[in-house]
Amino acid sequence: MSYENLIGLTAERENFVTEKNTALALKSGSLKVLATPEMIRLIEETSAELVEKNLPSELTSVGISLDIKHTAPTPVGMKFRAEVKIVSVDGRKIVLDVAAFDERGQIGNGIHERFIVDKNKFQSKADAKRTS
Repeated sequence: MSYENLIGLTAERENFVTEKNTALALKSGSLKVLATPEMIRLIEETSAELVEKNLPSELTSVGISLDIKHTAPTPVGMKFRAEVKIVSVDGRKIVLDVAAFDERGQIGNGIHERFIVDKNKFQSKADAKRTS
């Protein structure tokens, strides 16, 4: 099956920086600014949703690689958003250009790779680790 039709698809999601998703709260730093793990979480969530909604129901995608830079701080109270675009497909591997922005401009960017898998087979493989 070919997934070339996914190339060029885009999505975006936004959220607010709150006390709960700061570097201080998530223990990824000591400041009350957007935590890098939270920026990455929104990027990956947006990417996963974009891919999944364009696949047959028995398939999903799993993240296999993140190469993302967090280049500017965002304080509590500001909005931030993730923008993702599928730029290439190689078999079942999907490559997305990803970026994050706050109300003042870009705060991060990079590449995210996902791999298309059969939901049941993948879950069974993971569950088998408990019994071996």
